[in-house]
Amino acid sequence: MSSVLERVQKLQFEDKAAAETLLLTFLRETLNLEATNVELRPLAVSLNSFNGFLTLSDGKRLFFKTHTEPGGIITEYYNAGQLAQAGYPVLQPVYSSTESGKQLLIYEVVDLPSAFDTARQIENGEDAELAAITRAQNRADDALFEIYTRTLEQQTPEDAAKAPVHQLFYHRLTGGRLQQFYGETGEEVSLQLPDGDTVTMADVRKAQWEVNGQQYQLSLDELISSAISHLDPQQAGISIIGHGDAHNGNLFFDAASEKLTYFDPAFAGRHHPLIDLAKPLFHNVFAMWMYFPQETNDELFLDVYRHVDEWQIEYEFPLTPVREMFFESKIERVLSPLIIELSRQNALPSDWRQYLKLALMCCPLLTMNLADQQRFPPSISFLGLAMAVEMGGESYRQRSLIDRALDEVERRLG
Repeated sequence: MSSVLERVQKLQFEDKAAAETLLLTFLRETLNLEATNVELRPLAVSLNSFNGFLTLSDGKRLFFKTHTEPGGIITEYYNAGQLAQAGYPVLQPVYSSTESGKQLLIYEVVDLPSAFDTARQIENGEDAELAAITRAQNRADDALFEIYTRTLEQQTPEDAAKAPVHQLFYHRLTGGRLQQFYGETGEEVSLQLPDGDTVTMADVRKAQWEVNGQQYQLSLDELISSAISHLDPQQAGISIIGHGDAHNGNLFFDAASEKLTYFDPAFAGRHHPLIDLAKPLFHNVFAMWMYFPQETNDELFLDVYRHVDEWQIEYEFPLTPVREMFFESKIERVLSPLIIELSRQNALPSDWRQYLKLALMCCPLLTMNLADQQRFPPSISFLGLAMAVEMGGESYRQRSLIDRALDEVERRLG
């Protein structure tokens, strides 16, 4: 049974007034807040969340944000204080409810755009802020690496398993979302190809893929099995204090001070540094099709060629300069020095590359249902599936962008 907040999240796009009424009742009856009005802001970035403004009986206006996770396993969320103690510039809530199914943070109103909105404006031609957000991102990533190294320590399997961030990865693989999206066997879920033909998800998952000349030896089914093994939360190993879901929709951008401020720390805590990097590395760089499927479809070139179980995907979806900046900053200022430092300390896991790539794969595959034909046109569904294979699999003959970046990181290890 879905929670009230899950219903609000879905309803905000279909009947905003009804969603606001439902939320207002929740705030009054469940959280005992003297709220008189609620104003939701349905946004493209709100794939599994919602935010907006509420007004209290004394006239005070506040900002709220929550993340909803159907079928969630974790019971404790929102470790904002832990982030602040570690040195993150994180917005502190004035009210918080951290109970599973009722998690909600309320803040003083912040009159700043998100980094997501700023980056989108830059892509749409309003590029006056490109230099400022580049400097802000570089500084934030330098600071992030410093926090990683300062908070780095070993973690027991028991403590690792409790980390909220695993809700976004392992628990989506094993907790019902994978099956809910793509079926128990895949035979019961159909997808339309760009040419109008129909295939089952079982066909998609067992296929051998070639993407833009990059050959992949493992099928999607094999990558999923590998992810379940490598991303198992109950493993001893390295850990840091991290936000867990630090994509651009969870960062405010102040152009005047050229500063990024974190908020909505639903999955913050102590966890593996590579899983901490997965969300921003994928969503800030590769995922605009997920947020703007119709717009992307209008400009996208994508073809699918099938020969029994061998599938060839050709697509053109080049990164814009601001996306290239986000990618380069994270790789050069956080990932590369982190891998070098872990190697220096003899703390680098032997499967670090697979671990990161399989976490990245979960982002296009399990954030949204790629088989949802109401949301995604066929070309966008297959763009997402191709990216899942590119993120999770190792490319041969030609190297993918992510593999070329990781090759360079490995080269620096010597």
